[in-house]
Amino acid sequence: MSMHGGRRSQAERDAITVEIGYALFSAAFAAALVFGAVVGPAYAFDLSAGVRGTLVAAGASAAAVLFVARVAAVLVRFQRREAGADEAAQPNQPGRTNPDS
Repeated sequence: MSMHGGRRSQAERDAITVEIGYALFSAAFAAALVFGAVVGPAYAFDLSAGVRGTLVAAGASAAAVLFVARVAAVLVRFQRREAGADEAAQPNQPGRTNPDS
């Protein structure tokens, strides 16, 4: 968010929108992979209905947890990066470069 206390610019709103989209898409993709990896053997091999149901429940739970964790991780990382961007733009002392550059 902008540090000048005003409203967000269009570029900042666009960046947030893109980051949210990326977070949701990458989380859905990762969750689908985990779900498929857990549930896949239940349908690839001839397993009983009880085992199949257990694997489906475990896969759905793991996918849901991964989805939430991935979205949170991406958005927290974006928030930290945005908060640090304004501070890193200016050197600590006028006329001197930032030692991290």
